[in-house]
Amino acid sequence: MSDNSPPNADAPLPGPPVEPPWSLTDPAALLPAYLDYYRATVLAKLDGLSEAELRGSRLPSGWSPLELLKHLAYVERRWLRWGFLGEKMDEPTAWGDNDPESGRWHVRADESPAGIRDLFARECAHSRRIVAAAGLQDRAASTGRFPPPAEPPTLSWILFHVLQEYARHAGHLDVVRELTDGRVGE
Repeated sequence: MSDNSPPNADAPLPGPPVEPPWSLTDPAALLPAYLDYYRATVLAKLDGLSEAELRGSRLPSGWSPLELLKHLAYVERRWLRWGFLGEKMDEPTAWGDNDPESGRWHVRADESPAGIRDLFARECAHSRRIVAAAGLQDRAASTGRFPPPAEPPTLSWILFHVLQEYARHAGHLDVVRELTDGRVGE
């Protein structure tokens, strides 16, 4: 693969986080590569945590690392499937990371860490296929998340938005991990 080639959309999520090479200059390759970097970073920050640590919270706001991972799976779904492609979705399908009563992120007791990780991997793979089949200048569908009269965003705008959300949440997990076992960086 050359330095400007986009990642294989059907490949599994990468192992340890590796920042894209400095020589990567094509935004159509750079954006997906950085998204994969942050996807891998989030997963790496969860590695080694017990189920109790994944389900528990160390923060006053009360969210857990497992809830954050489920949230990111639904971020992928909302922005790329519902948003960019315009897939028809009802509210529970689009906002399945939120508790219907409180509006907060939630993971049901019957949802396992492995199941949430699989959901995340499937949504990321779906997103990668969408991105691989489109151009950065392409506009999102005028249905689903972006109904008229507003002009839908471009794929590049959506990818930058999703990238900043990953970066912010990876930082949140930095704090949680440091409070949990002292591990820092990545």
